[in-house]
Amino acid sequence: MLNPISLAFKLLTLGEDPNQVLVKLALRKALLGCESVLDVGCGSSMTMRHLGVPKPFGVEGYAPACAEARAKNSHDQLVQCDVRELSSHFEPGQFDACIALDVIEHLTKQDGLKLMEDMEKIAKKRVVFFTPSGFLPQHHTSNDDLQEHLSGWEPTEMESHGYRVIGLLGPKNWRGEYHRLKRRPAIFWGMASFIVQCLVSQRHPASAAAILCVKQLTNPGALKKNHQQPAR
Repeated sequence: MLNPISLAFKLLTLGEDPNQVLVKLALRKALLGCESVLDVGCGSSMTMRHLGVPKPFGVEGYAPACAEARAKNSHDQLVQCDVRELSSHFEPGQFDACIALDVIEHLTKQDGLKLMEDMEKIAKKRVVFFTPSGFLPQHHTSNDDLQEHLSGWEPTEMESHGYRVIGLLGPKNWRGEYHRLKRRPAIFWGMASFIVQCLVSQRHPASAAAILCVKQLTNPGALKKNHQQPAR
């Protein structure tokens, strides 16, 4: 993967918000030592390419996003399927890491817990979630775009499942749907959010807008299979 300075420079030259650069730097750190990564609910994001993940695989349930991802070559391989059915498509221990960025909040609590369980079986080394800190209301723009939020995930809840949690994107009450800043001018409040993120939010995830949750699997050697292709 790219070193942190090169990654930050690349993202800034691509026009990334400095707050999102911090998110991707934290994600890069969480994925160190992981070559094969299953990106669950990947959409058409180029994050895995930007990070320089050697073997990125994607899963997406929304057909238009999947088609766009294929056109952009965002992952080495893409599977279109319901993220609630991961265990039907992938083997235990198939990937070094499984990540779900802005995904689990789109599921009911029951389905979200099942997703967590499935990802922890499919990964050998690490499982990573990025999600709003607590419940953030969000509506879909069309009936099938899968963007509505159905659940919220508190830092203490994720910690109870064995995840290390850091806060991201600055103060919670400064952001709304799609992590957009509520206040204007955006350039001022974006910089203020960046400063508060660096000084406060990362250590106080309950008051942050979003959380990055990382679980180091305690017994990866128990999973013997090390496939890197989708099982079906």
